[in-house]
Amino acid sequence: MGFDKEKIIRDFPILNREIKPGKRLVYLDSTATSQKPEVVIEAMNDYYRLYNANIHRGVHTLAEEATAMYEQSRVKVQKFINARSHKEIVFTRNATEAINLVAFTWGRQNLDAGDVVVLTEMEHHSNLVPWQMLAAEKNLRLEFIPVTENGELDLLELPALLNLKPKLFCFTHMSNVLGTINPAKELISNAHKAGAVVLVDGAQSVPHFAVDVVDLDADFYVFSAHKMLGPTGIGVLYGKENLLNNMPPFLGGGDMIKKVQLRTFKPNDLPHKFEAGTPAIAEAIGLGAAVDYLAAIGMDHVLAHEKELTAYGLEKIAPLEHLKIFGKDITNKGGVIAFEMDIAHPHDVAQILDMQGVAVRAGHHCAMPLHEKFHIPATTRASFYIYNTKEDIDKLVEGLQIVIDMFG
Repeated sequence: MGFDKEKIIRDFPILNREIKPGKRLVYLDSTATSQKPEVVIEAMNDYYRLYNANIHRGVHTLAEEATAMYEQSRVKVQKFINARSHKEIVFTRNATEAINLVAFTWGRQNLDAGDVVVLTEMEHHSNLVPWQMLAAEKNLRLEFIPVTENGELDLLELPALLNLKPKLFCFTHMSNVLGTINPAKELISNAHKAGAVVLVDGAQSVPHFAVDVVDLDADFYVFSAHKMLGPTGIGVLYGKENLLNNMPPFLGGGDMIKKVQLRTFKPNDLPHKFEAGTPAIAEAIGLGAAVDYLAAIGMDHVLAHEKELTAYGLEKIAPLEHLKIFGKDITNKGGVIAFEMDIAHPHDVAQILDMQGVAVRAGHHCAMPLHEKFHIPATTRASFYIYNTKEDIDKLVEGLQIVIDMFG
């Protein structure tokens, strides 16, 4: 397919909508959730219309078709991130559940009182709270790589943290607030040398640039479908097969078992050991369609387009009065621009932009410690994806000028 801007925009039905009379939708909130192309919507509709059935259980035609499509999506995901085996791809509800799965299985099994877990100050709550919960339960020690004023990790602090011999190192591949793309391969290599297992939050990376989990050598890698053109309600945990095999099940019930007796059970093989009960079948099929769509465009094209938009956005937004941008280094930044205006609260900014048809996010973006680091309660965040254009950014700038005119 390649990167055909006009065709891509036509593929997203919601972009035809007018938010206010004469104000077309300008959607700049893809970091929270992406819009869905027609092929994803239709793939899910086809499941419900044509072969709706439960999977892995029935031998009738509908069940076999549903099972084949569900497992085909798993293989598509495996190839998309270059995992060695489809057994290393576990479907979860979202990236949050994937991290909790690791915390409550691998973490409970392998971490003991006094063990060190290294995180960063730019983590999403999904990659903070599960470890805080486990730390409270098992008396773990949490340590953090600081964030600099430029919005990057202070890697000068990393050697001292690794000298603590952490058992686990968790970090985001790309910040959902700053857009900072962290040097994942380097971080993972250094952590492994210190003896740590590494979990990477890829919720903001897999949708926007090529990720190769084998090349990165990540032990665990998590992401969500809804941020990569797929549906809500399904995410992915990638884990190295030897690690997953040695972890206990996360949830008990149907399909995650091989044999059950009144007082004992034997868990199923990978990956089904971690997929208890009826899964999100239509959503998995939708994720498979989203992977096909992104693969047809090419992730290098996706990244190049977002880099171009981000550079243009910084050029247009930075000169505006009363406005401060967080994370401005374009060489190491994804399609996110978060900012504050000293004349208006982020919620007021977002509401005024919405009157112009421009959808942005306002708040702490599930990263309260990061905002506290910068001594602010919230930011306004514009984020870009394949269906955005420079004209969308022009509309954003026009809306911000209205805020300045009203409050300045």
